[in-house]
Amino acid sequence: MSIVEVKVPQLSESVAEATMLTWKKKAGEAVAVDEILIEIETDKVVLEVPAPSAGVLVEIVQGDGATVVADQLIAKIDTEGKAGAAAPAPAAAAPAAAPAPAQAAAAATGGAKSDVAMPAAAKLLADNNLSTGDVAGTGKDGRVTKGDVLGAVASGTTAKAPAAAPAPAAKPALQQVAAPLSPQDLGDRPEQRVPMSRLRARIAERLLQSQSTNAILTTFNEVNMAPVMEMRKKFQDAFTKEHGVKIGFMSFFVKAAVHALKKFPVINASVDGNDIVYHGYFDIGIAVGSPRGLVVPILRNADQMSFAEIEKKIAEFGKKAQDGKLGIEDMTGGTFSISNGGTFGSMLSTPIINPPQSAILGVHATKDRAVVENGQIVIRPMNYLAMSYDHRIIDGREAVLGLVAMKEALEDPSRLLFDI
Repeated sequence: MSIVEVKVPQLSESVAEATMLTWKKKAGEAVAVDEILIEIETDKVVLEVPAPSAGVLVEIVQGDGATVVADQLIAKIDTEGKAGAAAPAPAAAAPAAAPAPAQAAAAATGGAKSDVAMPAAAKLLADNNLSTGDVAGTGKDGRVTKGDVLGAVASGTTAKAPAAAPAPAAKPALQQVAAPLSPQDLGDRPEQRVPMSRLRARIAERLLQSQSTNAILTTFNEVNMAPVMEMRKKFQDAFTKEHGVKIGFMSFFVKAAVHALKKFPVINASVDGNDIVYHGYFDIGIAVGSPRGLVVPILRNADQMSFAEIEKKIAEFGKKAQDGKLGIEDMTGGTFSISNGGTFGSMLSTPIINPPQSAILGVHATKDRAVVENGQIVIRPMNYLAMSYDHRIIDGREAVLGLVAMKEALEDPSRLLFDI
């Protein structure tokens, strides 16, 4: 036997611990080198743990949901083993009696545990004067579920069914899953308690931190998107043919934001204690929705990126976010952020600053509106812009003029060519 250890990968300096998600392999199964064994969630990203070598997964040291730290042992692989071999027991305790049916079922699957009843089921067993041996378990590794107990009590198939009045008809047990339940599983008045993921908890923490430590104020303006839309329509085919990607609105918003940040550097600054840190670079965070929550990957040196490079990078971030592949390096840093609620139909919002940044631009859905131009009422595709800023270091003058600079760049994109 030649054992190779599987350990938690290195976490970022600001991350102390992580949570194990779901093992993709069971003990006793063959694994290939670099095959993903499990994903580990930190408060920033989800990391994949590949198999360091081919062989058989002979032992899982840390199970689903365990809290782990960097370089901690989580599994063992036998590089000379054969698939199907029984996994070693975690502890060689001498049994005092023959195992109960549910325990035997769990042991047969290589996942024997001292607690073979789910918490809700254990309470029902006690209430009905039953043990795990009186009810056949149908849960993972032969565990007894709440539904198993209710069904056994209702049907009278237990060895120690109570003499009291029969229990009401069994209802489907509420599954302990994060996804919404289907209507047929809801019952009368169900409730579901699901722990926050590390990412969601971190999002909550940072949003509260932002509101409690920043003097947030939001300024608004409206922008006529007709010039941008006309330019996109004129060059879309040629642009797509040349670069393999379509021109979106976000590249214009990024360019307009950088244009304004150059004019008003304090909007691109951050607070560090009693100091104001002025950044000589433009790293723009793009808020992206993902199945695990909102993430903000960074366009680094956005001022040096072309329209095509911005569009390609944003598309890459979107794909990574949906697949859970964003790395810590993708989301570290940032000097200014853009949140596009218009993608979901938002007409107006007050975005929350992403600390330690000092400002964020919120863009919204573009809709035809009646506006006045030269004394005449005309229809124009309008978009409301909202910029939230930290009033501790950014005065109203800089905030308003900065947003006006973005508006002017979008209403006359040629300004971006001449930096005026």
